[in-house]
Parts: sequence; structure tokens; C-alpha cells
Amino acid sequence: MRRRPTALGWLDSEASAAPDWDRAQMRRLARHLGYQLEWAPDISMIPLVDIARETDVDTLIIPAPHHLDALALNALLSVVDVESVLPRLSFHRWTLSAGHTVTDHRPNRGR
Repeated sequence: MRRRPTALGWLDSEASAAPDWDRAQMRRLARHLGYQLEWAPDISMIPLVDIARETDVDTLIIPAPHHLDALALNALLSVVDVESVLPRLSFHRWTLSAGHTVTDHRPNRGR
């Protein structure tokens, strides 16, 4: 992970009626949660989970849950947390180690 918490912004252009508005709302949420926001490529042959893993981000921010299908969400939760703008939802990554404490390094947590 990076020194400053980082989020990857992604939207499905086919699912978005107003992509510029969605991007603005995603930037606002990232700023509110304390993340530096980077953008995933609009078109890529690489699966989104691999992009998230390769960019070493803490969180994926999406405009709404319908921008991901269930299989993509499940795969992403093995790598990152997922934050949705509207409705405001947080999906937390899976923990794989039984008996180990996982420290939450995300900003604005535990306040």
C-alpha cells in the first residue's frame, strides 16, 4: 500500500447516464473519505480486479452498485474495499486468515 490511502475510481460507461456527474461525485466521496483518487482506464482488456491489484490501491469507488456485476464485486473484495456513491454503501474486503487480527488502515475509521 502507499503512504497516502489511495482509491481507484471506475464507472461503467454503459451504465452511466451522466458520466461527468458520476465522476464529480466519486471525486467528492474520495476527498470526503481521505483518499487520493486515481482513475481506471475506461477501456481495458485487463479485468478490473487485476487493475486494482496492480495499482495497489486501498479502495475502489463506483457511482452505484449496478456498475459492477456480482462476480466482479466478489473478485474485487478479495483485493480492495468497494465504496458506492449512491446509494452510499461500503463493501469491505474479505479476510482470509483465521485467528489473525486485520488492522484497518483506511482513513476516518475508528473515530
